[in-house]
Amino acid sequence: MKKRAYLVGIKGVAMTALAVYLKESGWEVAGSDVTEVFFTDQILAARRIPIKTGFRRENITAKYDLVVVTGAHGGMTNAEAVRAKELDIPVFMHGKYLGLIMDKLQGISVAGCHGKTTTSSMIACMLANAKLDSSYAIGTAYINGLGAAGHYGQGKYLVAEADEYVTCPKTDSTPRFLWQNPKAAVITNIEFDHPDVYRNLDDVVEAYLQFVRNLRKTGGFLVACLDDTEVAKLLSRIIGIKAVTYGFSTEADYQIASFKIQKGVSRMKIKVKGKLVGEFTVSVPGKHNLLNATASIAVCRQFCRLSWEEIRKGLISYTGNNRRLEKIFEKNKVSLYDDYAHHPSEITATINSVRDWFPKQRILVIFQPHTFSRTKRLLNQFAKALSLADWVMVAPIFPSARESFDPTITSGILAERIFKEKGRATTIKNKDKAVKFLKKTVKADDLIITMGAGNLYLWHESIRHLLESL
Repeated sequence: MKKRAYLVGIKGVAMTALAVYLKESGWEVAGSDVTEVFFTDQILAARRIPIKTGFRRENITAKYDLVVVTGAHGGMTNAEAVRAKELDIPVFMHGKYLGLIMDKLQGISVAGCHGKTTTSSMIACMLANAKLDSSYAIGTAYINGLGAAGHYGQGKYLVAEADEYVTCPKTDSTPRFLWQNPKAAVITNIEFDHPDVYRNLDDVVEAYLQFVRNLRKTGGFLVACLDDTEVAKLLSRIIGIKAVTYGFSTEADYQIASFKIQKGVSRMKIKVKGKLVGEFTVSVPGKHNLLNATASIAVCRQFCRLSWEEIRKGLISYTGNNRRLEKIFEKNKVSLYDDYAHHPSEITATINSVRDWFPKQRILVIFQPHTFSRTKRLLNQFAKALSLADWVMVAPIFPSARESFDPTITSGILAERIFKEKGRATTIKNKDKAVKFLKKTVKADDLIITMGAGNLYLWHESIRHLLESL
């Protein structure tokens, strides 16, 4: 008889990836979530994974063998989690359960404030191309060429994102990635984020230091970006752990010796320990993605022992992820993209990468700030990053269930700050106002990007209708 798993908050990208993994491994899977439509709805429906609307005690019965809970919707205080504990059903937060899965395999954990999804997806693509059938659980809806971002493979590897956010905002402040004990770990960068749970950058750094120390348990090694100031500082505090570095720096073990960015493709030459090993093609834009690619190359070469040809072919096969500068629509010389960038560094990298590929096009950004605490704490950085666009439409702040409303920070305040940075910005109250503004503003060769970690993807259909009518 099949074991039954129930996932609370199943539509979240990390939970959907886990749902697919469990389903492919032989579990019967069900779950619950809100009514709002997510990118993951189609993935779950295609696998006949039923979703209950809302969170009710009666949804949980003794027939379930496992309940996994997301940090959203109250975490362990959610009524369904509470009921499961009353029935003595094993209940885990997502981060802890993913760690238990990793303990049975050779884990590859990708950490960093930015670049986790892209780097882990690149690794998954390389391993798939090499016919190693790795398992993976990656924080996006789908990966181009692979499909759903969760997979139960027959191989020995598990590729997973390693998130520094807390396990459960209400009951467990343990950083989620501390449940993972990988054989190989990547740190792409370290920056201050999640001001609702971290007081300052020092607190974030300490969490990463603990994460690295977990490698001692497995005898694993670290792949670290030497170009990142905080990562470089961290390396000096690591004792007894093998580290392989990468970056543009001439001191990096895996060095990007030269590169050329063109429309639609980037090429870079890599040196390992000073010796040129060849040229690699990257099919996603931006210097930051050259770094992500180099990190994935280092993991696949040093840990998985792939040949250079397997690495080269696998990297070419990676063409992007859902919500990572994803092209949504193009017609009449106007294009619409969607990007998950919700931190100033991510916004800067995205806009700069678009400039590299489309230097002559005007960039219009519809930005939806995510969480009051992040917007308020990083206000100046957001303004500087968004001023890089030609015009910014600032939507209302998308709140998080894990924080309270804060009337002292608004999208209007952010728009004013963008103006002070010599940028151009306007506030838009809703989808209809955005479409109305675009109708007056858009012209040929414009590139529109909806940007943020909220629900702007629900605006795409209306924007497409507008662009089709131009």
